[in-house]
Amino acid sequence: MNTPTIGNQAPAFSGINQDGKPLALKDFRGQWVLLYFYPRALTPGCTTQACHLRDAKTELDAADLAVIGISPDTPERLLKFADKKQLNFTLVSDPDHAIADKYGAWGQKKFMGKTFDGIHRISFIIDPDGKLRHILDKVKTKTHHQQVLEWLAQHA
Repeated sequence: MNTPTIGNQAPAFSGINQDGKPLALKDFRGQWVLLYFYPRALTPGCTTQACHLRDAKTELDAADLAVIGISPDTPERLLKFADKKQLNFTLVSDPDHAIADKYGAWGQKKFMGKTFDGIHRISFIIDPDGKLRHILDKVKTKTHHQQVLEWLAQHA
């Protein structure tokens, strides 16, 4: 798994959001970005993580931080997730895991005795100039939003 290097430009990407519209990382130039990878919409852990980010919107907005969640789900499933959970941030479809590959978020996993390829729950904080500033690779779904806010309070 090759992750990008802190201090370098974050890998450029484009994709389709939950509304079926194109989106690119460069669209967020000028503000902080939390790019977080999660395995699958509408599953318990991913829902917990997303809802905590949703509920922290006031604090994240105060830090001028845009949240982008990326998973292999289709735009249709992402829209269902966003609507059902009233998510207030962007979700991006990455069905061929091309974006996840660029960020080292796709690779071998072990779960219940089985080995398979999938998304690793990892997050990246990108500064307003597009540089990678922090990697959270030990993400806990219940406290992810707190990890992000604590890092921003100390570094942004």
